[in-house]
Amino acid sequence: MHVEHHPLNKDFPELRTALHELRVKDADFARLADEYETLDKRICRVEDGVEVLADDALASLKLARVGLKDEVAQRLKGPAEQCCGCCKG
Repeated sequence: MHVEHHPLNKDFPELRTALHELRVKDADFARLADEYETLDKRICRVEDGVEVLADDALASLKLARVGLKDEVAQRLKGPAEQCCGCCKG
């Protein structure tokens, strides 16, 4: 059974340009995005049966992937969109 990857370009198609620019200009973001994509590929290998991993370990990897994706999403939005809402009276 083939499992679909979740590459950042596919998950954030409307932010493709911002994703590329941040990868080029921000080494920390590039590391974060690479970490996400490496983890996503590993999860897909496990789900495809190429790599063996216990269910609880796979669940932990998936939680880590969600956390990384959330962090990537926040960084992609930029500082202007990260407001906590306190300014919207």
